[in-house]
Amino acid sequence: MLRTLKIKNLALVDDVQVGFNEGLNVITGETGAGKSLLIGALKLLLGDRADKSLIRTGETACSVHAEFGLTDTKQVNEVLAEVGLEPCDGGLLIIRRVITELANKTWVNDEPVTLQVLRKLGDVLVDMHGPYDHQSLLDPTVQLEILDAFGQLGSAKKAYSAEYKKYREIQKQIDELNADNEEDLLRQIEFLDYRVNEIEIANLSAEEEEEVVLEHSQIANAQQLLELANGTVQALTEGEGCAFDGLVAAQQALNKLMKLMPEARDWHDEIESAVTSIQEVVRSIERSASGVDGSAERMQWLDDRLTTYQTLKRKYGATVEAVLENSEIWKGQLEELRGRGRLREALEAELASVYKQVVKAAETLRGQRENVADNLSECITRELVDIGFEHGFFDVQMTPCEPGPNGMDEIEFGFAPNAGEDMRPLRTIASSGEISRVMLATKAVLAKQDQIPVLVFDEIDANIGGEIGGAVGRKLAQVAKHHQLLCITHLPQVAACGNHHLAVSKKVEDGRTFTEVQLLDDETRPEEIARMLGGKNSTNVTLQHAKEILGQTALGI
Repeated sequence: MLRTLKIKNLALVDDVQVGFNEGLNVITGETGAGKSLLIGALKLLLGDRADKSLIRTGETACSVHAEFGLTDTKQVNEVLAEVGLEPCDGGLLIIRRVITELANKTWVNDEPVTLQVLRKLGDVLVDMHGPYDHQSLLDPTVQLEILDAFGQLGSAKKAYSAEYKKYREIQKQIDELNADNEEDLLRQIEFLDYRVNEIEIANLSAEEEEEVVLEHSQIANAQQLLELANGTVQALTEGEGCAFDGLVAAQQALNKLMKLMPEARDWHDEIESAVTSIQEVVRSIERSASGVDGSAERMQWLDDRLTTYQTLKRKYGATVEAVLENSEIWKGQLEELRGRGRLREALEAELASVYKQVVKAAETLRGQRENVADNLSECITRELVDIGFEHGFFDVQMTPCEPGPNGMDEIEFGFAPNAGEDMRPLRTIASSGEISRVMLATKAVLAKQDQIPVLVFDEIDANIGGEIGGAVGRKLAQVAKHHQLLCITHLPQVAACGNHHLAVSKKVEDGRTFTEVQLLDDETRPEEIARMLGGKNSTNVTLQHAKEILGQTALGI
């Protein structure tokens, strides 16, 4: 339960510490006294956003602090474990938040945490019900959540959600395929096909490009090449005074010299080797020169081939390797585009198979919901009788629908408040007082199963009065047997049902307004009830009436 709430420099609150107890804690006070500030402070501790406008005028920071004493810490400890925090020691959970003009800081058990952690803790610690929250009961989605929570259908819902998730993922893929314009797809295929075909027909390779560039350079300089080759041959073997003739003359002289000098034989052999080398060089030059095709036809082919390489590199890549790599990428894209039809057919077949599983899981969930719906109807109807609808009747109507996130069922809460009236959808009921009581009856039913320790009702008794107010108060007290309840009320009949009564008031000192919270005792409580009955100027009659209300409540009347 919530043990203590400390507030400092928050709006009208200067420095207040409020203690709460088990059972029904009622909070009363005149309009504008600051009752809702207590609930607002609790909301801040449970992750509500805040800004510097909340800081009391003249101060630089405000703070809120709460201490919870928990008998069952399992859910809270699971949240703490998710963020690496130690579990509650002895069931004690302390949440603190400081808001300054520049920043917000939050702590749980003296460890800094984020607002997201506070919200997760809030989900398992406190169930808030504000003055307009009863309108949420008209939402079919909320109605379905109430039915599933009452029946504890988490396992069946989880099984359905898993199948529905697969179904939606496949449907999304099909939708994406169908979203593409057919004409655009054809244009993409034609565009990529043209590129791939152009590259494939060209039959490019880096090795051939190198050969073409070299041969083109040779033919472009064919005349000079032949002239230089012929000049080389003439200088070596054909011209007057050529190297070959000189070597032959030297060889003849060495033949005679060998008779006079034996070592001249080595010189003769070297000259003979040189002659052989010159002859080989000449043959090589003549062979290469004769292989140069300097014809116009060859030159035209080389020009065209070189142009092909240059054009494709300019269009599709800086190098032949880049062009070929892009071609492979475009082939893959073409295959994907051309295979969309086959992919769509495969996905549609898979969707049909998964749809069967979705329907099967939905039917299992529906069967459980149908069993639970009658029980929920009976339980809420009994609670409604206790709070003034003696002949009222509550019903849960289910109709099949297409698969959705929560199943294949649509829920409609029906209500007949009086005998002889037809059942009508709850959303058609105009009276906010009636809807508030239906919400209270629903909360009373769920509270018996709900593990959340603290319930907060902020003016749930709006637009209710008289004897119905007393019935609502008794119902709140009944719910408080299972949970700690904090209830802001303007009805004396409700306030009288509280196990503990806190009165909020404000005073002005030195031109500043201050909010105060007082725990009432047996002497001061009748005075607060009298104020609620007759205003500020209560009389002995109203005071006596207040005591009678408290006495009747104590006797369970």
